[in-house]
Amino acid sequence: MINSIINRVSCGRLEAPAPSRNHLELMLKAALRAPDHKGLKPWQYIVFEGEEALDRFGSYMLQAALKDDPDLDVEKQEKLKKKPHRAPMVVVAVAKAKNHPKVPHVEEILSAGAGVQNLILGAFDLGYGAYWRTGSLAFNDYMKEPLGLDFEDTIVGFIYLGTPSTELKAKPIPEVEDFVRWG
Repeated sequence: MINSIINRVSCGRLEAPAPSRNHLELMLKAALRAPDHKGLKPWQYIVFEGEEALDRFGSYMLQAALKDDPDLDVEKQEKLKKKPHRAPMVVVAVAKAKNHPKVPHVEEILSAGAGVQNLILGAFDLGYGAYWRTGSLAFNDYMKEPLGLDFEDTIVGFIYLGTPSTELKAKPIPEVEDFVRWG
């Protein structure tokens, strides 16, 4: 597993097949093992798979963008609607706000982020490609309503999953001493 962690790379060019239900369940089990202060389980994962679901997610993206900018030009509108089709599956990762007096929401966000990392590592380990995207729509409050989220919840990212359509290229592994200081 340590080699998968060290060698994992993102893959932005994804095609079918998406992870099977069994593989996705394994990946989500890994995500649900993220560190979790007070055992609040602040995670939610919303899966969009298949043409109809990806079209629906694209319409959510467009609706949110238009509420932010009603004058969005038609070309950008069409591009937004097609964004989910960059992969056969998109998982929206959410940090649910549990409003615990001893756990600030930022810790729930960090926990959800750790869960996404586990999910992505699981995808890589199972031979799938993954790409964690955010962008303005992840931070657009208008995305929350069509996804059934509460205003206090935080979208941590859109995880695009599928089979790499190109060869994954290894990236240089950073030197530890460039990022670590001993106190």
